[in-house]
Amino acid sequence: MGNDELQRLVEKISLDSFNKPFMHEAYFNPRLRTTGGRYSLLDHHIEINPKHLEFFGDTELIQIIKHELCHYHLHLEGKGYKHKDKDFKDLLKVVGGSRYCQSLPGMKTKVSKVHVYQCTKCGVEFNRKRQFNTKKYVCGKCKGWIKKVRTIS
Repeated sequence: MGNDELQRLVEKISLDSFNKPFMHEAYFNPRLRTTGGRYSLLDHHIEINPKHLEFFGDTELIQIIKHELCHYHLHLEGKGYKHKDKDFKDLLKVVGGSRYCQSLPGMKTKVSKVHVYQCTKCGVEFNRKRQFNTKKYVCGKCKGWIKKVRTIS
């Protein structure tokens, strides 16, 4: 499927599901990595991740298009177009769009490490997501020196 076919499909879904025309551009954007599609608030274009069509087929593509068209039509009408808004959730339910797209295979989820530090004087332990230089900082309770104890993955 090319961009022209995608444009026609989006226009057809917009008329069939929303009874409103889609008057802007829809195209594939291969640079999208973590999302199925994106609606641009500035120029009202819809971008679709071509990998979702490749891995999951037409049904997933249609779900993503309906999701993005909900953003599109609600934004143009001045209603709540964000994921958290009631208008968005209600319209998505009515048209049968999906709230979330499926995760692409092979996409690594970020594993956060936890760094555990301990005061050498009072023994209090605390966790941090980021490492820090233990020679620069002291314990906030007793002003004792801090040492790194372990890292939890």
